[in-house]
Amino acid sequence: MSGTTLSEYPVHLGLGATAEIEPIFTGELSWYESYTGRHARDRYEGRLVSMHSFTESWDMWEMHPHGAEVVICTAGSIILIQEKSDGSVTSIKLGPGEYAVNEPGTWHAADVESDATALFITAGMGTEHRPR
Repeated sequence: MSGTTLSEYPVHLGLGATAEIEPIFTGELSWYESYTGRHARDRYEGRLVSMHSFTESWDMWEMHPHGAEVVICTAGSIILIQEKSDGSVTSIKLGPGEYAVNEPGTWHAADVESDATALFITAGMGTEHRPR
């Protein structure tokens, strides 16, 4: 028996210390909308655990209004750009094993210079996106 690939099948951590394997990740925004519907019962306490690899910088900003997100670089390097509610912008360069926290309400995006992989632990309920 082999394990499940996190980049294909993210995991939802829910109330009562549950862990549920999600449907295959499509990369579409509709996947995230469906995720919110599937786990509405957990409200703001649920967390989505996912892993993504990048070869290009993000073309969207993202914001999680109801909880913090932990971003852990596992391979390569990623530059996390955070836009705080006061308008200030911070760039944090992450290498393998390093992490940063996106506080609730912080718009964020990422730049990559070459291949990079990161693990995300996200308070996904109410996530918003805007063009970069």
